[in-house]
Amino acid sequence: MRAPLILATVLFTLAVVSEARPKKAAAKEKCKSGPVDLVFIIDSSRSVRPHEFETMRKFMIDIIHEMDIGAAATRVGVVQYSSQVQNVFSLKTHTRLPGMVKAINEIIPLAQGTMTGLAIRYAMNVAFSAEEGARPDVPHVAVIVTDGRPQDRVAEVAAAARESGIEIYAVGVARADMTSLRAMASPPFEDHVFLVESFDLIHQFGLQFQDKLCGMDLCLDSDRGCEQICESSPGSYHCLCMPGYTLNEDGKTCTPIDLCAEGKHDCEQICNPTTGEFTCSCNPGYTLNKDEKTCTMINYCSFGNHSCQHECVSVLNGYFCRCNEGYTLQEDGKTCIPDNLCNTVEHGCEFQCVSTPGSYFCICPEGQLLQDDGKTCGTCRSAIIDLVLLIDGSKSVRPQNFELVKKFVNQVVDSLDVSVRGTRIGLVQYSSRVRTEFPLNMYQTADEIKTAVMNVQYMEKGTMTGLALKHMVENSFSEAEGARDASRIPRVGLVFTDGRSQDDITEWAKKAKDAGITMYAVGVGKAVEDELREIASDPVDKHFFYSADFTAINQIAENLKLNVCAEESQGEIEVKDPCACESLVEFQQATMAALDQLNQKLSTMTARLEDLENQLLTRK
Repeated sequence: MRAPLILATVLFTLAVVSEARPKKAAAKEKCKSGPVDLVFIIDSSRSVRPHEFETMRKFMIDIIHEMDIGAAATRVGVVQYSSQVQNVFSLKTHTRLPGMVKAINEIIPLAQGTMTGLAIRYAMNVAFSAEEGARPDVPHVAVIVTDGRPQDRVAEVAAAARESGIEIYAVGVARADMTSLRAMASPPFEDHVFLVESFDLIHQFGLQFQDKLCGMDLCLDSDRGCEQICESSPGSYHCLCMPGYTLNEDGKTCTPIDLCAEGKHDCEQICNPTTGEFTCSCNPGYTLNKDEKTCTMINYCSFGNHSCQHECVSVLNGYFCRCNEGYTLQEDGKTCIPDNLCNTVEHGCEFQCVSTPGSYFCICPEGQLLQDDGKTCGTCRSAIIDLVLLIDGSKSVRPQNFELVKKFVNQVVDSLDVSVRGTRIGLVQYSSRVRTEFPLNMYQTADEIKTAVMNVQYMEKGTMTGLALKHMVENSFSEAEGARDASRIPRVGLVFTDGRSQDDITEWAKKAKDAGITMYAVGVGKAVEDELREIASDPVDKHFFYSADFTAINQIAENLKLNVCAEESQGEIEVKDPCACESLVEFQQATMAALDQLNQKLSTMTARLEDLENQLLTRK
């Protein structure tokens, strides 16, 4: 802190400037408080009368007479200001006293306004620059003498000057404004702000401090208002705080340092503050490591009391049991049973049963589609529909699974007759926001759509399913995006998600169905069944699908029937004449295929009957 150096220098000189002082004072040894760069900033506005300016001129001369002037000792500069700033001489200009006195005596007052802030800025940017002779390793002191209120702002520029390392003394005479003086001066104000009644009394300004000059311990007889430590220096003092505390802006009181609140710690989880120090601890379910900073989750499976039949998985504040692949955990939460339900239930699948964890579904051979009963297969291809798919692009899906979702979409595309006059497909991705990847009228072939699907970029944010449904109802099925007359072309929406929605879906799930949109809901992983059922159209069981993991969604794609058969559709689908040649050929082919299947079954039954007859003959 530079207050000691400034006060020792400035106040000493002020104390010895009285004209009534005996001539022997000139022979007194000068106070040597160390080198200092001192700049006088003198108010020469029109309100300063000529005889008053002469008093200020003599005030400066008397001060520098008592200082140890020299290039390696004290350097002095003088700046006068009114509506403009004039550099009388710089810190580097004079190294001897006579030259300074001559320059001060030759000052011609500017006699204009009072732009004190402008003068302080000049001192900060120019007067105390290295180019003008300021030294980086000595105190920088500014003494501002003014008789009026500044006509510009001084608080901000004075704060910047103090921040740059300049210690400011504000001396007000007669009409000076105390508030402005305090705004300019360095703290503590009682040592840096002085107000005298007239220019005639300015010399008495320093007399009250002459007992404090040149090394007197100001903390010896008083703590000077310091809350903890008062430290003296020649002609001044400053307050300090004990270790673990920081000095407040008032320069006197102290506050305990909270290293936790300031982020000055390396605790992984919890920082516990003490005065100037801290200790680390962990959240429940974790234990503090030997480094006393990082934490490790407690492995509850290591206690040996979990009783899991297959695998124990430790989690925060506990554990749970998990079964090996191909098994399902039972209600007791510990034991496991095989989960290939196709081998244990009457599944009724016409072609093939596919088991999934805790469930199963039926599939059909290539070229056939699963019927509405979910068990039988048929050759009916898709009719004309407008289909919009809403796919979940939230962070929980993860990039590798998002690629599986895109393949799932393309499997759905493969099951449809895509064309300008046939089925149209649009794709919307949603996370925390909704993005139309392509509208219904953008692509006209299945290959174009599949290429566009594989180029879709993963959004990776939240799960705003309700917002996606709203977007679909209000935008995706609009005429502008290619939707056709709903009275002729069925509208189908398919929502794919892997988790719980972060917003409400009730309103827009209902509005979608009220708008005549047939809604399908496909869930994977942590998808919430209640939400899926709320989205799906009636009958829910035919419009709702779920799989525990992403690897089975390709089977769901095969199991989906999103539309009606050609003979059941309306609008642009042509209803074939049963008497037409093409229809007769198709009927014949279908009949022959059915007869072949019937013959195969009859042959099997005949062989079994023959086997039974042989067994009966053998027993006789």
